[in-house]
Amino acid sequence: MRRFLLLYATQQGQAKAIAEEICEQAVVHGFSADLHCISESSKYDLKTETAPLVVVVSTTGTGDPPDTARKFVKEIQNQTLPVDFFAHLRYGLLGLGDSEYTYFCNGGKIIDKRLQELGARHFYDTGHADDCVGLELVVEPWIAGLWPALREHFRSSRGQEEISGTPPVASPASSRTDLVKSELLHIESQVELLRFDDSGGKDSEVLKQNAVNSNQSNVLIEDFESSLTRSVPPLSQASLNVPALPPEYLQVHLQESLGQEESQASVTSADPIFQVPISKAVQLTTNDAIKTTLLVELDISKTDFSYQPGDAFSVICPNSDSEVQSLLQRLQLEDKREHYVLLKIKTDTKKKEHLPKLQPRPYSCASSSLFHPGKLHFVFNVVEFLSTAPTEVLRKGVCTGWLALLVASVLQPNTYASHEDSRIALAPKISISPRITNYFHLPNDPSIPIIMVGPGTGIAPFIGFLQHREKLQEQHPDGNFGAVWLFFGCRHKDRDYLFRKELRHFLKHGILTHLKVSFSRDVPVGEEEATAKYVQDNIQLHGQEVVRILLHENGRIYVCGDAKNMAKDVHDALVEIISKEIGVEKLEAMKTLATLKEEKRYLQDIWS
Repeated sequence: MRRFLLLYATQQGQAKAIAEEICEQAVVHGFSADLHCISESSKYDLKTETAPLVVVVSTTGTGDPPDTARKFVKEIQNQTLPVDFFAHLRYGLLGLGDSEYTYFCNGGKIIDKRLQELGARHFYDTGHADDCVGLELVVEPWIAGLWPALREHFRSSRGQEEISGTPPVASPASSRTDLVKSELLHIESQVELLRFDDSGGKDSEVLKQNAVNSNQSNVLIEDFESSLTRSVPPLSQASLNVPALPPEYLQVHLQESLGQEESQASVTSADPIFQVPISKAVQLTTNDAIKTTLLVELDISKTDFSYQPGDAFSVICPNSDSEVQSLLQRLQLEDKREHYVLLKIKTDTKKKEHLPKLQPRPYSCASSSLFHPGKLHFVFNVVEFLSTAPTEVLRKGVCTGWLALLVASVLQPNTYASHEDSRIALAPKISISPRITNYFHLPNDPSIPIIMVGPGTGIAPFIGFLQHREKLQEQHPDGNFGAVWLFFGCRHKDRDYLFRKELRHFLKHGILTHLKVSFSRDVPVGEEEATAKYVQDNIQLHGQEVVRILLHENGRIYVCGDAKNMAKDVHDALVEIISKEIGVEKLEAMKTLATLKEEKRYLQDIWS
């Protein structure tokens, strides 16, 4: 079989799953995929690789390659490498990303750009799959087009080798584009045909039979009843006749329970898993707030779990117990409740499905281990939405709904004060796994001024920042500490102003030097002056100070929260104030922000 090297760089497992799918399909198409994680550098050598290379790369953080690709990227970014270092390499790359984030597919783009700078050339066009609309919309056609591109590459390489007697050199991408596209069009036309060939390719016979049927007497027709194998007019007179069940494409097996540890390991990455008890839970919002926000404290004192402010971690959540029970009843599998379900896609199926496991949910650490030794805090909104069932039913998010139910027995009212409670001895446990960010951290030099932007639960990591700074200032009372700004926003001052007392404490003791809060739904009473509605409005009101910190004092700005609206609006506000304060066009202001990002001085921890 014709061999190609297949590398994947994954953060949460999607790139690996897609690479494994490519590996399985390769055999069917007459290829052999040499599959490795990009971090397994001892198992491949791009400097001497002569086979074509296929790379699947996800994106993490603020547009960074995954952690598994960090070493690889560092090596190829070495500026001493010659421009023809990878001149022998021919490759195709599939990038995964989410267009709701600022740097879409940037992990793949970084590797793609650098490979070309070092002389490598495409044998197949790069694909960018968007998780915002569905990865499969790009992934499936990209994989389908990979096989004709590989065949053309091997055919071209073999032809050149026969002519010149030299090692194969792939032809330029432009000379292959038409051939690849024509084969892709052929494949697409075949796929369209497949959608209608479940009847055995007998459409013409069906049409003829329908014509005969239409001439039969009504008496004869009345002798038949519609069924799963026979139709009556008007359906029998249509080209698409009897609806057929789709062919089976999954193999399902039930296996005895693997045990707690093995079951958890099957839904997570290679990161270690810690089972930790919930030592406290506090409702931070009032009961009449639009969203219910909870703070949960975990006891990590008896584990090796460690973190620093700005890090994140994953919560491993199960499916809803009641929904699982309901499904088991419908499937008449109640006696198999403790069994393990093994799913596999049949190798001979036309169905192309990605069946992702229930993914761990990431949360920002909302505490400092200096301030709360042996404890870990996190904050979340309980997600609620109306289902699309025939009757409207209020449902809760898989993870947040489960957590809210889990902490109900230890939940404390709207206060952040510590409470000793005998029920803690019976506190429930959850499974967590670390997600070290390596970038969303306080500067090593505490004299550097920082600006934090975090409306709603986006304030979580900044509480950890402020707790950490308080302890550092206690330890170094004569130290030089830079200014700390916080732009916070919520709907109502009296309903969902998270950590209000704590922020006043930090402000009073000089830990927080500037606190700017906006309330989007509160209406000014009487002659009260209208406050800024959103965090981006407050940023514009204090644009002069913000620009001075970022451009003249080497400061950093951190943004945490919603990616779809808030992060974009904050970015636009920064463009506006930079353009205004230093007197440049918006394009130049955007370039300035891009430079800040490259220098890791404009940092985002955002989600959709």
